[in-house]
Amino acid sequence: MTLNVTEIRKDFPILNRTTRNGSRIIYLDSTATSQKPVQVIEAMNEYYRASNANIHRGVHTLAEEATAMYEGAREKIAKFINAASAREVIYTRNTTESINLVAYTWARANLKAGDLVILTEMEHHSNLVPWHILQAERGVDLEFIPVTEDGLLDLDAYKALLERTPKLVSFTHMSNVLGTINPADEIIRMAHEAGAIVLVDGAQSVPHLHVDVQALDADFYAFSAHKMCGPTGIGALYGKTSLLDAMPPFLGGGDMIKEVKLRSFRPNTLPHKFEAGTPAIAEAVGFGAAVDYLASIGMDDIAAHEHDITEYALERLEEIPGVKLFGPSADKKGGVASFTLDGVHPHDVAQILDEDGVAVRAGHHCAQPLHEKFGIPATSRASFYLYSTKEEVDMLVKGLYKVKEMFG
Repeated sequence: MTLNVTEIRKDFPILNRTTRNGSRIIYLDSTATSQKPVQVIEAMNEYYRASNANIHRGVHTLAEEATAMYEGAREKIAKFINAASAREVIYTRNTTESINLVAYTWARANLKAGDLVILTEMEHHSNLVPWHILQAERGVDLEFIPVTEDGLLDLDAYKALLERTPKLVSFTHMSNVLGTINPADEIIRMAHEAGAIVLVDGAQSVPHLHVDVQALDADFYAFSAHKMCGPTGIGALYGKTSLLDAMPPFLGGGDMIKEVKLRSFRPNTLPHKFEAGTPAIAEAVGFGAAVDYLASIGMDDIAAHEHDITEYALERLEEIPGVKLFGPSADKKGGVASFTLDGVHPHDVAQILDEDGVAVRAGHHCAQPLHEKFGIPATSRASFYLYSTKEEVDMLVKGLYKVKEMFG
């Protein structure tokens, strides 16, 4: 089914904004964070207006309403990714915290010096730095699946690494720079056959693809609300019950305990064992509303629309002399187009585009090693979502010709 993007855009009030010089906003930075529909904004507003209270411990009306909304959102999120139980969905602040939770709990309880952790060369810093810290602390070994020149993972090299019996494989489902959609099911199956546990960074995949964690057989799967039409400050970690039950708590404090004595404590049951202190309640409500919104449109239709936009964008960008694109062809990637323009720094590209309201990202996109792999310090990145249009791509292309003209 073709998305009715005209109607969808009416749900996003910020898309009607103009810049300080009067240009209409052309938002091509959804990989960094998506815009929020009124359905999410109003759900959070209604919580604060009508049901604001702390959760779980209160028995008064507002506390019970707030608790029902908070836990109801968890149920929606679990259904959205097809978790076996809502107990397998842990609220965190974001994907970064979800990955760190695994690194600080499961990894520190299960990994020792010399154990192998396999990552990839296309990882976001969030899926690199926690393992560097663990390497320095525990002496674990880190190895990396190479990225080919066309932006794909070298699965033959991965197969060779698996012969070294890794304990953990952690990889991004979709690259935030190249847009590459990695074959997660195959990578996970191969890892399990080698006896490894698998953590998937789903920050870019859950907003754009139909993700079924049970079908993938992922052990851990991390993602953020703010990239999928939800609010900032909240994310989720999916984990298999058997793994989460065996892991020690991440943070200590209120609500993650069943019993506390002066000299001891007993942790709470799942999922509360990993949710210390007053949580982001309004944000959880917004997260649930975002899941409802995406589900009502349909993830397969969203993915098809993004593919259409991306294919068009790559074709138009390739027309521009001096533009070099990074990543695979449109059929192997999500809604991302990272590029360089000969003789112009990506930050200058972004700044000049902004003069006409075109918002793109410039820099290393928290993936410095990947940029080093391709021998460049930075790229410009246009990224697309369910509200993106081909007309906006045309405005991007028009802006890039303006950049070329200004720089001669």
